[in-house]
Amino acid sequence: MLTVASFMAPATVGIVVFFLYPLGSAVYFSFTKFDLVSVPEWVGLRNYRHLFDDAFLNIAAKNTLWFVVFMVPARMLGGLGSALLLTTLKRGSGVYRTIFYLPALAPPVAATLAFVYLLKPGVGPVNTLLGHVGIDGPLWFNSPDWSKPSLVLLGLWGVGDVMVLYLAALLDVPAAQHEAAALDGANAWQRFRHVTLPHISPVVVFTAVIGVITTLQYFTQAAVAASAASGQATTGAGISSTFGYPEGSTFTYPLWLYVVGFRYGALGYANALAVVLFVVAFAVSLLLLRRTINPERAS
Repeated sequence: MLTVASFMAPATVGIVVFFLYPLGSAVYFSFTKFDLVSVPEWVGLRNYRHLFDDAFLNIAAKNTLWFVVFMVPARMLGGLGSALLLTTLKRGSGVYRTIFYLPALAPPVAATLAFVYLLKPGVGPVNTLLGHVGIDGPLWFNSPDWSKPSLVLLGLWGVGDVMVLYLAALLDVPAAQHEAAALDGANAWQRFRHVTLPHISPVVVFTAVIGVITTLQYFTQAAVAASAASGQATTGAGISSTFGYPEGSTFTYPLWLYVVGFRYGALGYANALAVVLFVVAFAVSLLLLRRTINPERAS
């Protein structure tokens, strides 16, 4: 017993110190008025009641939901499409896999700055090329209607991390089943639906869960894009006054949490926001997992 406990001790200590204790502290501080200087003052459910009166939270939550609805499926479909394309290559597949994956290695800040430059209205290469073919390019990151789709394009450009997962799953699908289905007269779509999709469904669920969790925490790209597109550097001890530019269209839930905690010093309310984010991410992930469990296996 002691031998088993000794082997489990490093993992147990890590979970307690770096997960359970911070989580418990966040829950406790969410019921307090806390500014990191004075002693926390217990206020009960006041912070959670304020969630329903917070106009900025309403904007941030809607923007974050938009990213979950559009960015997560777009990245899943983009990764799956890229992986399917790579499986059809007979020569040079290793080179193309590397090329497709490389954007995923780019640092988020550098990648966002590059996209803001490429899509810059008037002088950006993309709008310049569109102008040569008679198309008046949009304002991209400077337009409230195009800023979120521009961030989705950025996510699609770096879809290599999702592509690798799908590629590994597709290469594991038995070729004999595809051949048998083809002999039975199944077309390409029927083979994908009845042969490929059941085999890769665990990876589909995994990418959906990870995509939702990551998008609910969408912070860096939205912050950098807003700062760079507005032409103003981050100010105020790392707290930018340009968060959400233009017109609050890129103002996400984690950005509002950050502003509440580090600009306004309302760490009690910030912890309440963090707890709600954790509960939502956990509930959505659990729902996705439950809906995909095979009843026969579960029994």
